[in-house]
Amino acid sequence: MATASTEIRVTPEIAAEHGVTREEYARIQQILSRDPNITELGIFSVMWSEHCSYKSSKVHLKRLPTRGKLVVQGPGENAGVVDIGDGLVAAFKIESHNHPSYVEPFQGATTGVGGILRDIFTMGARPIAVLDSLRFGEITASKHTSKPDAAKNRRILDGVIRGVGSYGNCFGVPTVGGEVAFEPCYSQNPLVNALALGIAKKEEIFLAKAKGIGNPVIYVGAKTGRDGIHGASLLASAEFTEESKQKRPNVQVGDPFMEKLLLEACLEAMQTGAIVAIQDMGAAGLTCSTMEMASRGGTGIEIDLGKVPQRETSMTPYEIMLSESQERMLLVAEKGREHEVLAVFKKWGLDAVVVGQVTEGGIARINNNGRVAAEIPAHPLAEEGPVYNRPIVGPAPRIEREKDWFAFAPEGTNLTSDFVKLLASPAIASKRWITEQYDTSVRTNTLAGPGESDAAVVRIKDPKTGTVKRALALSTDGNGRWCQLNPRLGAMHAVAEAARNVAASGARPIAATNCLNFGSPEKPEVMWQFSQTIDGLAEACSALGTPITGGNVSFYNETLGKSIYPTPVIGVLGILDDASQVLKIAFHNEGDLILVLDGSISSVGGQHAPPLLGTQREFSSSEYSKAIAGIVAGEPPAIDLAAEKRLQDCLVALAAEGAVQSAHDISDGGVAVTLAESSFAPVGTGMARPALSANVALNDGVPAEAALFNERGARAIVSVIPSKLAAVLDTARQYNVAAQQIGQVTRGDAFRIEYKGHAVINSSVVALRDAWAHSLERTLTSK
Repeated sequence: MATASTEIRVTPEIAAEHGVTREEYARIQQILSRDPNITELGIFSVMWSEHCSYKSSKVHLKRLPTRGKLVVQGPGENAGVVDIGDGLVAAFKIESHNHPSYVEPFQGATTGVGGILRDIFTMGARPIAVLDSLRFGEITASKHTSKPDAAKNRRILDGVIRGVGSYGNCFGVPTVGGEVAFEPCYSQNPLVNALALGIAKKEEIFLAKAKGIGNPVIYVGAKTGRDGIHGASLLASAEFTEESKQKRPNVQVGDPFMEKLLLEACLEAMQTGAIVAIQDMGAAGLTCSTMEMASRGGTGIEIDLGKVPQRETSMTPYEIMLSESQERMLLVAEKGREHEVLAVFKKWGLDAVVVGQVTEGGIARINNNGRVAAEIPAHPLAEEGPVYNRPIVGPAPRIEREKDWFAFAPEGTNLTSDFVKLLASPAIASKRWITEQYDTSVRTNTLAGPGESDAAVVRIKDPKTGTVKRALALSTDGNGRWCQLNPRLGAMHAVAEAARNVAASGARPIAATNCLNFGSPEKPEVMWQFSQTIDGLAEACSALGTPITGGNVSFYNETLGKSIYPTPVIGVLGILDDASQVLKIAFHNEGDLILVLDGSISSVGGQHAPPLLGTQREFSSSEYSKAIAGIVAGEPPAIDLAAEKRLQDCLVALAAEGAVQSAHDISDGGVAVTLAESSFAPVGTGMARPALSANVALNDGVPAEAALFNERGARAIVSVIPSKLAAVLDTARQYNVAAQQIGQVTRGDAFRIEYKGHAVINSSVVALRDAWAHSLERTLTSK
């Protein structure tokens, strides 16, 4: 790929090397009324890349609900912002760093976390929490994965986890939650999605709109180098090939200590009142920040590359404009007050240089040593790029035979050994080996960290009194396997479970962010998956009252022509009005009653369970089916969004009333895994776990495995002090939610589930906990 001086003659062939099609090149010529030079071509190539322009997804993203009474800033800025009361707002967003994390796992993950943190404090918000949503290939050899591939997947996982932990720990923000999943399709294309949350006063939110003709443009932060050129922009806008191994120089290198200084300096500079606009130099670096700020502000911009701090010699305008060196920002200050901003950054030991000014006329002019290196109309570049309504073709109908579906065991079969195998499977097993590498409690605001509650919960302080009254809850969720089987239904489940997790912590879901990970948009079947996913997200978010405030689309997640599962990851934010009422998953007291809450109308109305054929089809998509029989087939469970909403409202009400001791939603692994995790979970940070377990009896019209391990939504397990049972039942009736007592919390080592009078699971809780708690670590640390 050409990266030399502006003297290189640009041709359509050179444009093609930059990912620019002949049609796009003709459009560039039309905008400029001439041929571009090499620097201008580079600028267009990154701004019109799939990663930066969303040219294949724009037409579909418009269908998402983005407005709500609490939404302060929706999609289009560095992060979404919602009103959380008391004069405060929360800024939050999730983004991907998938391709760089495959090429160089540690640096790819660190810079992914660094980038999303900058998106938050660019808005004027102080970051208070990070979550990650990760997908890897299988980490043990199987019929899908060879031993060398499994070993490679473990190395990628190790590098990514160290990268996420290193950046967050050094920067000083807690990594409070997330999720990890394993499927063969992610072997050569891991997904690294990072979410960050920040808090600000409502009147102190900053936007990236260059305004005020003559206002100075200031470069701040780290020096510019050659690392990351065509990194997040073009590296993430093409599928992986054998050449991907040679792309390590395209992966950015992060410095969390530098970013911590940048955070403090930016927030302090914002307090001077001298800053008009601010933009992170993320994907496409200086190019994106200059062009987008000018376009959003309806102005032009002029900068002098000779004034840009550089850590390497003889850098060309092309390299300076396209570098994705980390920990950099571009600011616009009020004319005559730039010295206030420069003084703040000098205090923090950071480069801060006036490199240009805001101009009229809408032209972005890039000068270098007295010569014009690039001259481009900002708005057509940033907002009038190509938009594709790509062909959409659904897949051929799957040929399904009942013999290919999961075969249930005979009635009365002891399922203990299969249950142990399920608990030890990577998808279900404890992720403690991963999360213990993260600092989950720095800044001491974490009320519920990894494994303690269905959602991560952090407290917020009243800006006037400094007292803690309320808290925010966050959860991420996504099921690529379900989306592969039915993308619309799978996407709806992702929203529902993320919102259900937030509600199970006691918080009211209010807004969402999304990271949409797909294969090549040039494939009609992938675009069908994407379109179906958007429809599912739109329907679920509308029904559950969680508008999408921003996010990220990551296409071209495929290697050598093989796509990943369609994997939408949803982050849902909720408000807990009383931080002292946060719900956790751990059973508390011997003798507490165990109840299943079920929001589905069929349960409330007393109707029968679905017929066996439907149960078999749905059950074949479950974790149990995959772990025990190696079967992935059928359909995800049917979803009832009204039932989901009823259950969530009921859980929030129960938390506010202090009526239940614990709450844990029923999802992966069904009722049995939910009960086990509530037995295993710590009661509180640093507190020893009492010897508590569960004694449960179930009775239904389906096979035992379907009753114990099905993953139908709109359900949760709660534990209740006997004296509060009547109050819980009354609240459940108010919300039209069925509440059925199924057992008791017991003291001792016996974990027992009966089904139709048979003890189908009967084991030492210590043995179950050992299988669940240590299997992932044993796999990852084995040679």
